[in-house]
Formats: sequence, C-alpha cells, structure tokens
Amino acid sequence: MKENGKKHGTLSPCAACKLLRRRCSQECVFAPYFPADEPQKFASVHKVFGASNVNKMLQELPEHQRSDAVSSMVYEANARVRDPVYGCVGAISSLQQQIDSLQTQLALAQAEVVHMRMRQYFSTSNPGPSSPENIPPAAPSSNKLMPPQSKSFFCMDMVDQPMAESLWSY
Repeated sequence: MKENGKKHGTLSPCAACKLLRRRCSQECVFAPYFPADEPQKFASVHKVFGASNVNKMLQELPEHQRSDAVSSMVYEANARVRDPVYGCVGAISSLQQQIDSLQTQLALAQAEVVHMRMRQYFSTSNPGPSSPENIPPAAPSSNKLMPPQSKSFFCMDMVDQPMAESLWSY
C-alpha cells in the first residue's frame, strides 16, 4: 500500500531524486512539490534552472510560499522549453496582442450596433432625403480597420477628413 510516498516501510523517491539518481530522505525539499508520478514537472524545471538553484530557492522561502514558487518555476520552465528566447514574456506578449485585436473588433462591432440603431431610429421617425438610410454605404477601401473579407455597416465617410488626418499625423 502506498501512502505519502511510503511503500511497505520504504520511501518511494520523488521525481527530483529519481532524476538526480539519489536517495530521497524524509527531509527532501523537493518531495512535497515534485511527486514521483509527475517526472516531467521536475525535468523541465531542472533543465532550465538546475537542481541546485531550485534547492536554494526553495530553502530560502518560507514553507507557505514554496508551492506558489514551484508553480511559477514550472510555468516559466515550460515556457522556456517552448520558447527559449522569450519564455513567459513571449506568451504574455502574444496574449496581449490577442487582447488588443479583440478590443478593436469589439469597438468596431459596438460602433456598428450604434450605427444600425441610429439608422433604425431615423428610418422609423423621420424618413427623408437626409436620413441615414439614404447615405451611400462606405467604399471598401475607406474602411481600413476591417479586413477586406468582412463587410461593415459602419460608415467611415461620416468622419471629416481634415480631422481624421490630424488625429493620425505625427
């Protein structure tokens, strides 16, 4: 029967001690954080940081912070294995670019909704020659924020050109 790393009175070595081919003692600093059934967890941390450095880091921390530190090291090590140059920063940068793109798409969709509501409001309240439904649709080349394959109801022709140039000039 196996309980807490013990198997019939003997200790089952943790993943760190297995990889380092050493005897796992009861005071092993790695054992609580690198169980024997997750060998890849320590292997990636060892490859990036080294066992001695991980040991020093864990021993310098209070016990209540060690689990979070190991989680951070495992995450950073896995990111470094995937992207040796940028590591976590590359993943964060990629996610930030996705957020920026999605925020732009959301703003465009919200502007489309406002435009459609205005068009609906004016078409039901005061149809006439200056109502929004009589505004010609935007030319495909005038909407530079939307990809060419999608069509937008948002009319960029409504923006005054001199003002738009002053916003985008350097």
